[in-house]
Amino acid sequence: MTEKTPASADAAAEKIGAEGVSDVPLGHNERDLTGAVGKIIFFACVFYTGLHLYALNISPIETWAFRIIHVAGGLVVGFALIAAYTLDRHKAPVPLSPLQWAAMLPVSLAVFFAAAGIAYAWISREWLGQMPPAWLLPQVAKALVLGTVAAVVSSWIWKSANNERIHWADNVLMVSAIVVAAYLLFVLPRWRMAAGTPMVGQTEFLVALTGVILIMELTRRVAGLALIVITAVFLAYAFAGPYLPGILEHRGYSMERFFTYIYTDNGILGPTTAVSSTYIILFITFAAFLQASRVGDYFVNFAFAAAGRARGGPAKVAVFASGLMGMINGTSAGNVVATGSLTIPLMKKVGYHPRSAGGIEAAASTGGQIVPPIMGAGAFIMAEITGIPYTEIAIAALIPSALYFLSIYLMVDLEARREGMSGLARDQLPVFAKMVKQVYLFLPIIILITTLFMGYSVIRAGTLAMVSAAVVSWFTPYRMGIRELLDALSLGTRMAIPLIAVCACAGIIVGVISLTGVGARFASMLLNIADTSQILALFFAMCISILLGMGMPTTAAYAVAASVVAPGLQQIGIPPLVAHFFVFYYAVLSAITPPVALAGYAAAAIAGTDPLKTAVTSFKFGLAAFIVPFMFFYSPALLMDGTWSAILGVFVTASIGIYLLAASIQGWFLKGGVNMVQRAILLVAALSMIAGGLLTDVIGLGLSALVLVWQLAVRNKAA
Repeated sequence: MTEKTPASADAAAEKIGAEGVSDVPLGHNERDLTGAVGKIIFFACVFYTGLHLYALNISPIETWAFRIIHVAGGLVVGFALIAAYTLDRHKAPVPLSPLQWAAMLPVSLAVFFAAAGIAYAWISREWLGQMPPAWLLPQVAKALVLGTVAAVVSSWIWKSANNERIHWADNVLMVSAIVVAAYLLFVLPRWRMAAGTPMVGQTEFLVALTGVILIMELTRRVAGLALIVITAVFLAYAFAGPYLPGILEHRGYSMERFFTYIYTDNGILGPTTAVSSTYIILFITFAAFLQASRVGDYFVNFAFAAAGRARGGPAKVAVFASGLMGMINGTSAGNVVATGSLTIPLMKKVGYHPRSAGGIEAAASTGGQIVPPIMGAGAFIMAEITGIPYTEIAIAALIPSALYFLSIYLMVDLEARREGMSGLARDQLPVFAKMVKQVYLFLPIIILITTLFMGYSVIRAGTLAMVSAAVVSWFTPYRMGIRELLDALSLGTRMAIPLIAVCACAGIIVGVISLTGVGARFASMLLNIADTSQILALFFAMCISILLGMGMPTTAAYAVAASVVAPGLQQIGIPPLVAHFFVFYYAVLSAITPPVALAGYAAAAIAGTDPLKTAVTSFKFGLAAFIVPFMFFYSPALLMDGTWSAILGVFVTASIGIYLLAASIQGWFLKGGVNMVQRAILLVAALSMIAGGLLTDVIGLGLSALVLVWQLAVRNKAA
C-alpha cells in the first residue's frame, strides 16, 4: 500500500511545538474574577493551599478539625469561582429584578443571622467565659438550613450571567459553608461522640443536612449530574431500606441519626476526604508548580521529538504525552483538553479520521491515571483504604500501566499501517538533541520517585518534588519568582476544588454503604455467584465497577467501587491488592465506556465529531485494556507479586496476547490485512495468551502461527 504524503509535503513546513499546553483553561461555568473581589479570592486560594502545606509539613492540625476546615474552604472557594450554570462571558451585567430583591433580602438575612449567631457563640465561650444562651444554636441551625436551601434554589432560577462578579446566592452559600464549619468546630468534642447515635438532636441534624446540601450542589457544578444522581439513589436507599426485598433490606434510620453519621469519619470526613486533604491537595499543587514552570509543555515537546516522525506520529505523541500529563493532573477529561487541543488536529492532518483522533486521545488520557508514581489520585485512596504502602502500590502499577499503553500504541500503529499513514516531517518537529539537553526538567519526577523509595513519607517526597519544580524553573525562561509561586499556590486550589467536592460527595456514598451494610450484602452475593463460576463473579464485579463509575471522576468512581465491589472480591479469595487494582482499573476505564464517557465527550468537542460515536471509538482503542484486570486474577505476577522469572514470563506472554487482540480488532497482522475468520482465530489466540497458563500459551502461539502461515500462503499464491 502506498503511504500517504507527509503533512508537510504540500506546503512550507510549519513548526510544531507545545506552547501553553500546561495552562488550565477556565471551565464553562468558572468565573474570571477581577478587581478587589478577584484579589481577595486569589489570596484566599493562596492561603488555602499554604495552610495545607503548613499543616502537612510543619504543624499538624487535629484530624477532624483539619478535614472540616478542608471541606469548608473548598466550598467557599468553589462557590466563589464556580457558577451554577454555564456563563455567558460576553453578556453585560443585568440589574436585579424586584423579585430577586424580594428573594435576596430574606435569604441573606437568614444566613447572616446564622453567621452572627455562631460568631456570638464563639465570642461568648472563648472571650467572655460563658456558654451562649440555650435558644441560640437551634435558631442558628433553622435559619442556616432555610437560607441555604433558598439560596441554592435562587441560583438555579436566576442564573448568573456575569463572569467577573460573584452571584448574590453564591455569596450566601459561601457564608453558609463557613457557618457549618464554625458550628462543627464549636461542638467538636460532643460531635465526635454523639454524631450518628440516638443522642443527637434536631440542631445537629439541620447543620449536617446543610453541609450535605452544600457539598452536593458544588459537586453538581464541577462534575455534572451523574455523581449527584448516584448519590441521591444511595440517600434514598438509606431511608427506603425497610421496604425493599432481599439483600437490599435494612431496618432504616432516623433523619437525625443518618445525616449526622454521614458527617463523621465514616462518611464525608472519612477516607476520601482524608486523601483529598493530604495527598490530593499536595500533588495537585505539585502539578500546578509543574505547569507554572512549563514542564508540561516540555513533556509534550519531548514526545513530539521522540515519536513525531513515526508512522501515525501525532497519535503516538498523544499516547506518550497524555500518559505523562495524565499522571500528574488526575482527571481524564482535563488531560484530553490539555494535550488534545494540540494532538487531535495533528492526527487529523496525517490521515486519522476525526473520530479516531478523538478516541485515541481519550483512551491515552484516561490511561495516564494508572501511570506510577502519581497515578492521578486513586492510588492514594487505595493506600488509605487498604493500608498497603503507597510505594508497593506504585510498583504494582508498573506492568499494568505498561500493558495499557502498549495496547493503545499497538492499536494506533496497526491502524496507521492499515491506512498507509506516515509521520510528520523532521523540520516540523522539535529537535530531539535539544530536548535531551533539557532532560533535567524531568528532575521533579525523578526526585519524587527517588525520595519515595528512599523511605521518605509520601507527603515529604511530594513537598520536595514541588520545591524542585520551582528550582528547575530557574534554568528555563519561565523562572518562578514570588509572583509565580503565589500563582502556582492559587492554581493549586483552583485545580483541587473539583476533586475536593467529588471526594466529599463520594464520602456521602461511602457513609451510606458503611451504615446500611450494603457492601457486605453485595460481597455475600458475589460469594454465591463465585460458587457457580469465579470468572462470572469477576465479570459481574467489572460491570458494577464500570456502572458505578460512569459519568464520575476517577477518584469518586474508585472510592465507591472500593466500598461496594472490592470487599466482595476479597471474600471470594482474591488478595486485597489484586481486588483493589481490579476495581481501580475499571473505575479509570469508565471514562471511555459508553454511553457516559467523559473523556470521549471531551475529545469529541475538540475533534468536532459526534460525542457518542467518539466515545465508542475510544472504547475500541482501549478495548485490549479491558482484559488486563482479568490477567491480575490469573497471573498475580503482573502486579510484581512473584519471582523475577515469573514476572518476566507473564509480562512477555501478556504483551503478545495484547498484540494479538489489537491485531484482531484492527484487522491487521504482521504481513498485512486479515479476513474475518483470521480475526476470530487471532481473538481466540489472544484470550489464550492472556489466560496465563503454559498450555493456553502454547495454544495461543500455535493459533497465531497458523494465521501467519495462512497469510504467507495467500501472498505466495497471489505472487
